[in-house]
Amino acid sequence: MNHLYYGDTLDAPRRRASFRAVLLLGVVVIGRFFPQPTDNLRAWRLAAWIVSGGVYAAHIWYEHFRLRSSPRMTALRVAEAVAIGGFALAVAGMIRSLSATSAIRPAWLLALVIWPAVTAVPAFLGALVSAAILRRYDSKAPAVP
Repeated sequence: MNHLYYGDTLDAPRRRASFRAVLLLGVVVIGRFFPQPTDNLRAWRLAAWIVSGGVYAAHIWYEHFRLRSSPRMTALRVAEAVAIGGFALAVAGMIRSLSATSAIRPAWLLALVIWPAVTAVPAFLGALVSAAILRRYDSKAPAVP
């Protein structure tokens, strides 16, 4: 059996490359190309949601088909990426608030913890279910003991 199938023993260089790819997609594609526009705000937000969903699905696909990770590892890595994105959103909001008011409200410090948790938990559950379904119908996947 291929030791990379379950992803638990994924070597460090491949793990770093995977992390860089996810970070690049999240920060550059979504964070840079979907800032607060001056016109058609609803359309831009909808587009950002659609692209975010695509990145989420692509990450699950990558973990399952390319890295051959187990459903649990897929869900953990996807949730980790989503939590980093939630944290980055909280930091960006805090910086924007700081530039407008020149003081950090305590709510922003709380957001640094809450936003990653609130985004990561549903992302973990969704990725776990999706990866388990993919595993069940993947003809190349070994049987789960």
